[in-house]
Amino acid sequence: MRRAPTILHLDMDAFYASAEQAAKPSLRGKPVVVGGIGPRGVVSTASYEARVFGVRSAMPTAQARRLCPNAAYLTPRFTLYRRVSDQVMELLHALSPLVEPLSLDEAFVDLEAGGTEADTAAARAVGERLRRDIRRTTGLTGSVGLAGAKMLAKIASEQAKPDGLVVIEPGTERELLGPMTVRTLPGVGPATAETLRRAGIHTIAETAEAGEAELVRLLGKAHGTGLYAMALGRDERPVVAERDAKSISVEDTFDVDLTDRTRVRAEVTRLADRCVERLRAAGRSGRTVVIKVRNYDFSTLTRSETLRGPTDDPSVVREAAARLLDLVDTTGGVRLLGVGVTGLADFTQEDLFAQLATEKAAEEEAERERRVAAEAAREAADEPERPRRWLPGLDVIHEEHGAGWVQGSGVGRVTVRFEQPWSGPGRVRTFPVDDPALRPGEPLPLVGGPAEPSTGPAQEGPAQKDPAQKGADQKAPAPQSSAPATLPNSVSARAASEPGTGPETESGAGMSSR
Repeated sequence: MRRAPTILHLDMDAFYASAEQAAKPSLRGKPVVVGGIGPRGVVSTASYEARVFGVRSAMPTAQARRLCPNAAYLTPRFTLYRRVSDQVMELLHALSPLVEPLSLDEAFVDLEAGGTEADTAAARAVGERLRRDIRRTTGLTGSVGLAGAKMLAKIASEQAKPDGLVVIEPGTERELLGPMTVRTLPGVGPATAETLRRAGIHTIAETAEAGEAELVRLLGKAHGTGLYAMALGRDERPVVAERDAKSISVEDTFDVDLTDRTRVRAEVTRLADRCVERLRAAGRSGRTVVIKVRNYDFSTLTRSETLRGPTDDPSVVREAAARLLDLVDTTGGVRLLGVGVTGLADFTQEDLFAQLATEKAAEEEAERERRVAAEAAREAADEPERPRRWLPGLDVIHEEHGAGWVQGSGVGRVTVRFEQPWSGPGRVRTFPVDDPALRPGEPLPLVGGPAEPSTGPAQEGPAQKDPAQKGADQKAPAPQSSAPATLPNSVSARAASEPGTGPETESGAGMSSR
């Protein structure tokens, strides 16, 4: 534990949804949900306006639609989110060489390693400057927590939401943590919380009072010892600039259960190739191939095979994944498939036994693939060309009307709202889905557009929020700023997951002007 609050935790506020509100003036101050829009989609992030209705991250999109039917439901645009994340991380690296990213929108920073004086005033000044720089650079807001340990800094940033800064002074940890629920502590999930509840332990204060021996008896030595230390406010984990990945994987959820074994095998092959692409992009290789199969009844199976040495050869990973798939019964229907590689290394070693047995077998496989491709090409030639699919929220460009975004589509039509981050709410127009003048576009920058006035640093909120005021902050949104591409300071806590898409008229974003 440090004697000064020089560990900083930054968490961007409702990151994906806030970025969409910044990019789309007509959605500012309105409920926005980003995630999979299909029947099996999952919410990635909900804006604070949507959280008022009970919408949360990781919630099924179908449930979110029932809770908040008038929200804009948008497909994620990870190109935009990564671009903004890079800008934020660059600001963090200017503060210190020790930056530990946790996700696109969250990171720890060791301020002392960057030369910040070990006192509260200096740390607070850095935190306030960071919030101003983030708003000026990205048009978005972030919440900052400062403390003498990583766990406490993260708790402080939660208390600061939205768009605030909270400092936990060393020596006040136990007083602050005491009344909080045990689920506040890292590593305490539903199962651990239930074990503690049955023992009569509900708060962090009760966890500390139970003592280390009792926690070890309930949870085991490693978990019990660690939990007792955290309940006392002790966390000696350092900020680590390079977090070594333990695995690389990809997975897909399907709108309709897959029952055709040939289709299941083709999807596993496709996922294996995507996994190897990510593996090579990271400059890594892996020794163990893993597949994940979630059946129609939500039962999930994993199978793994360890190779003789690390590899990044797509044919090796494909073959291993196919062998593993042969061990799984998929006749009842498959709703999710995944392929991953673990046991990562920085070198490769050819595993000859994992390759095809003979040159003849390889030639036969290649010939079979050529026949399948030729047959698919003939079928495609016989079928009429399918119209393009326009997903809600994605960027488009029209030859006459310029840049806009898809508000919804269905029955052969696509509705587009033409507006930019620096404009006012734009006009809505509807086109045939195969309109040759309409094409996919790229995300526009959130700030610095041609019509945007120069405004200098944004006005700061209060320097520090009392944790007791958190509930009040989450009940009433602050008035919306009139500055272009900046978002309203709104109502509640946090967010994060991945997309899934589906048929339904794809009208997730069609709010009032459909």
